[in-house]
Amino acid sequence: MGHGGMPGGGRRALLTGWFSFADGEATAGDVLALRRVEQVLDERGVPYDVAFSPRFVPDGLTLDDARPEDYALLLFVCGPLHGPQLAELHRRFAGCRRVAVGTSLVDPADPAATGFHTVLARDGRAGAVPGRDLSLRGPAPGRPPVVGVLLTHGQGEYGGRRLHDAVAGTVTDWLAGAACAPVVLETRLDPADGRLCGTAEELLSALERMDVVVTDRLHGLVLALRVGVPPIAVDPVRGGAKVTAQARALGWPAVLPGETVDAKALDTWLRWCLTHGRYTARQRLTALAGAPDPADDLRAVLPP
Repeated sequence: MGHGGMPGGGRRALLTGWFSFADGEATAGDVLALRRVEQVLDERGVPYDVAFSPRFVPDGLTLDDARPEDYALLLFVCGPLHGPQLAELHRRFAGCRRVAVGTSLVDPADPAATGFHTVLARDGRAGAVPGRDLSLRGPAPGRPPVVGVLLTHGQGEYGGRRLHDAVAGTVTDWLAGAACAPVVLETRLDPADGRLCGTAEELLSALERMDVVVTDRLHGLVLALRVGVPPIAVDPVRGGAKVTAQARALGWPAVLPGETVDAKALDTWLRWCLTHGRYTARQRLTALAGAPDPADDLRAVLPP
């Protein structure tokens, strides 16, 4: 990653942040702030490289691989200025001009902060007005689809026919490489747990904001269709069970057997759900609204 200008040395910059450290983390805000800094350097014609932890960019430039003599400028983007990792950064790149941009000053006297030649802090300076974060203007072209994820590792009643763990593993591995924003949801309600929906209405409200739902739960399939969102249903029981049966009852085609589900099939159904599936889900919602009430059978056996 980097500008295609002057190779090596000279004015070349190395962009770093908490996303650069092997034990650091990359947040969405960090990455958007980084993109904004890249834009500014591109506008100025300053060539640069970005050092990422191999955890986030396995084939990219790492801090260990970056040679200090190749850079005139080191930029540290976003996050708090503290800790031994930054002290080591100052030591290794002592020959570079070091600038922190869009960062937080936890302790202005900390060597992690004072080691920079210039600190363009967003907050932490006594009496100073806080600055707006760089991520506010970081480019974010396009919007990936939002995929609700409803999986279960339970249902022990199916015994040796259970494929739940394998299905969940396949789905989550696929999501890691899919161009989508996954949102983990849960059909289990708990009004005492602020991480879960407390009412069925709350879950329906969350589901209707999804573009697609991927699920191995019967109610993940049913409730997604109830709000007109196309689900990809995977039956986690060998030979098929209630998920397959319910998909058939609802006339929904996007159902996969747990025995053979793979990334290719999930990709195919995701493309379908984002195109034809949206229309089909709305059609099914309209059709199901006019279908016989599932409670009719109960009415038939109740006393008059």
